[in-house]
Amino acid sequence: MNSARDTSEEFIRVPEQRVPVWMRTQVLVVGGGTAGLAAAVSAARLGADVTLLERTGHLGGLATGGLIILLLTLDDGEGHQVVRGICQEVVERLAARHAAIFPPPSERYRPEPELVDRWAEYGLRWGKGPHHVRYSVAFDPEELIFLANDLLEECKVHLLFHTQAIEPIREGSRLRGMIVQGRSRRGAILADVVVDTSGDGDVFALAGSPFELQAVVPWLWFRLGNVDEGAFGDSDALKIFRTARPREALVVPWGGPFGLSRAIDATDVRDLTWAEVASRKKVHEVMEIRLKDRQGLERAYISHVATQLGITESRRLIGRRVLTPQDVNRHFSDSIGCTGNWTKYHEFYEIPYSCLLPVQFENLLVAGRCISVNHVVHHSTKEIPACMVTGEAAGTAAALSVQQGVAPAALDVAALRRQLTQQGACLEVPTEQAEGASSV
Repeated sequence: MNSARDTSEEFIRVPEQRVPVWMRTQVLVVGGGTAGLAAAVSAARLGADVTLLERTGHLGGLATGGLIILLLTLDDGEGHQVVRGICQEVVERLAARHAAIFPPPSERYRPEPELVDRWAEYGLRWGKGPHHVRYSVAFDPEELIFLANDLLEECKVHLLFHTQAIEPIREGSRLRGMIVQGRSRRGAILADVVVDTSGDGDVFALAGSPFELQAVVPWLWFRLGNVDEGAFGDSDALKIFRTARPREALVVPWGGPFGLSRAIDATDVRDLTWAEVASRKKVHEVMEIRLKDRQGLERAYISHVATQLGITESRRLIGRRVLTPQDVNRHFSDSIGCTGNWTKYHEFYEIPYSCLLPVQFENLLVAGRCISVNHVVHHSTKEIPACMVTGEAAGTAAALSVQQGVAPAALDVAALRRQLTQQGACLEVPTEQAEGASSV
């Protein structure tokens, strides 16, 4: 039998197809991770007709399928909460279901080692000290899936699982919509505004917008059941954290001897396939070699391995503005939200609306980890709270654009900022901490 070989230089002709129009919608959101969830909910709450596509069978992306069950972080590292809006609402609704753990207000920003160490056991301490307690959250991924479904049902969002956007429908500087592929057939979804929350920037890449591509070393996090006291700690490359559930642990085989042997291109299916197999082998290697005799894990077992590779970076849009480290701690007149840095206490960013806008298209918005920032700033903007911030802003902008009959690129940013503030979003870092001011 002949082995498979690379035939990337060969081509075939595909007959022209007539693609049926599945639906028309005002706002099409591509990707059901946390950014897509926030975008769809915020747009629908403002009255837009919203359709959300998700290639898997559940919402939440890395926060659920990837078991990245930590919200790092909702503060700026200086004692101020800067992530609010839909993200804060999600935290409160998870807490009401006893599915979220976080420091109470009375303990936040305090430096006592016993408090810092207590919350470190939940994975809420990162980076170098001196430390204080930050407002970060550990949560249960299955409960987030249920909550995400509820949110979309409440807002009457049209949800399509097992559906992937495969080709843009271009008309000059506009996208009329996307050709999508379902399990059994393909079709077209036409939209007034398209929001790319795919994580990998699938829409803007397919449409021809420029981007940067970063190789990463992926992993699979996993959970253990039947865990006893004494098992938790993050003193080495292998981190074992408490979760929102009793007698359960989150295992993070991250770096050093627990990492994979090479970085991958997360947009290449061959690289992804290798990483899926290698990462799952690594999970069992860690369990059999490093955890078998560890205190507190004598009777533990693997209860859940992430179904989605931990891909933190791939494509990043080169948009109308690229946020760089020179923009740290600065004000922007078109800021649509803020984020801290989960490993540093004195670094935070306001995120300009222009970082969500491709240059070439007037009705395409981008949110989540693929927005227009450089590799260094991405370390801050890729986290789940920041993705929800940009998702909420993109969804709000999309709905306002539909209401006003203008493209997102021509939207009055002052009106957008007023609406986001009314929704409870935090748009800027405290004035006394910003180093300068910029206008775009």
